[in-house]
Amino acid sequence: MTNNRFPTVFGVLVAVAALAAPANAVESHIPERPAVASPGNAPEAEAILGAKLLVCNTCHGADGIPRSAGTPVIWGQEETFLTKQLKDFHSGERTSEVMTWMATALTPEEVGAAAAFFAKKTWPGRAGGGAAASAPAGVAVCSACHQQNLVGGLAAPRLAGQTNQYLLDSMRRYADGERTNPVMVAIMKAISPADREAMARYISGL
Repeated sequence: MTNNRFPTVFGVLVAVAALAAPANAVESHIPERPAVASPGNAPEAEAILGAKLLVCNTCHGADGIPRSAGTPVIWGQEETFLTKQLKDFHSGERTSEVMTWMATALTPEEVGAAAAFFAKKTWPGRAGGGAAASAPAGVAVCSACHQQNLVGGLAAPRLAGQTNQYLLDSMRRYADGERTNPVMVAIMKAISPADREAMARYISGL
């Protein structure tokens, strides 16, 4: 009986804690002690991971459509990218009060499973209102890593149809050095804020 109720109870507790996270959660964050299944108990392990992943719906949406403009689409995103982001949030390479908390609630084994779970889902409909007739300056260079039509691949995540605000925020963070991928930093520093805005608007509509 306890095991059957665990996913629901865990999901509610995690959602409440995530929404109540204080503004200084990153600085004062204490790594979670991940809930783990009994050794060899595969059904229990699956239930625990399922309960943890339910929390993702709070921000990323139960249908894959994010609940807020600054939250990225993760359904159908590249598995390698999702895995790396979770590891970066866990290590502190990337900071987000909720994502740091969520990443450290996953065991090392669950990180890969969580990334695979979302990567196998179908990318939702357009996050934007339709791409402009022609790509603005700067978009062409993105296809070198993000592939033709910016649908992503092993080398880089999908950008096409990503939320406009998330794209804009990400480009600004690279330009300001808040995110540290050296290639992206160099590219975004060379592009004006106005051009980055036009690029984000176009890419979100693909």
